Amino acid sequence: MHADEIAVDAPLVHRLIARRFPRWAALPVRRVPSAGTENALFRLGGDLVVRLPRRPSAVPDVRHEQRWLPRLGPLLPVAVPEPLGVGGPDDGFPWPWSVYRWLEGRNPVAGSVAEPRRLAEELGAFVRALRRIDPHGGPAAGRGVPLADRDGPTRAALARLDGRIDTAAVTALWEEALRVPAHSGPPVWAHADLSPGNVLVDGGRLRAVIDFGTAGVGDPAVDLAVAWNLLPAGARDTFREAVGAGDAEWARGRGWALSISLIQLPYYWDTNPALAENSRHVLAEVLAEAGVR
Repeated sequence: MHADEIAVDAPLVHRLIARRFPRWAALPVRRVPSAGTENALFRLGGDLVVRLPRRPSAVPDVRHEQRWLPRLGPLLPVAVPEPLGVGGPDDGFPWPWSVYRWLEGRNPVAGSVAEPRRLAEELGAFVRALRRIDPHGGPAAGRGVPLADRDGPTRAALARLDGRIDTAAVTALWEEALRVPAHSGPPVWAHADLSPGNVLVDGGRLRAVIDFGTAGVGDPAVDLAVAWNLLPAGARDTFREAVGAGDAEWARGRGWALSISLIQLPYYWDTNPALAENSRHVLAEVLAEAGVR
């Protein structure tokens, strides 16, 4: 998916585990199918998972999660990854990597969510709990910035999508989002990548939220993007009420959903069908909500 990513396979992971964590050396290693773009996942036995960065930009997330997940996890209403160990560069692999406890569940599929209102309530409770955590000393969220900071890359993506989507309609919606008042309150915690690939469900219930590599403090409206990238239209008001989002924050959340999907779509059009399809889904949902076919 990226020009700078490296290949990682099960034999390499087995060697890394054997050298760094001999107590787990006898456990089988098998790759976990994933649409994730930054890390490779390998199941280690039945209870563990190894997560390794695939490209340089993902390396800082290893230390970031190791530091912050133990502080955030106990304060959240659903399971999050539990760090159990950190490995270092070895056997040709150049970066640190992590071992986590395996979390059961499956990724929901936008457009076919079981019990959408219940999931909306539980996602809203997760967002509210995360926002209540003391932000003092927390890292700045890369996506906790004003939408205006996204204008350049969003318009560049629109140019690449000309002829593939209704760029005139989408541009008008983006410019509308840019006119929404910016976040004026104190910075608070946000997951900043709340999307189907980072949500685990079981029987229609929210089981866990994973991948906290982008978590930090800033404008939390970015977490509202899940209303369009996962939840159906009929459950959005339930989610909005559960979060307690006002008009401006809700509009910024829709702007974030739009920007993220626009930037992802041309980048992953040929390399990551799952992310490209979800981006198309978001655009269709935002356009339908605005009354554009």
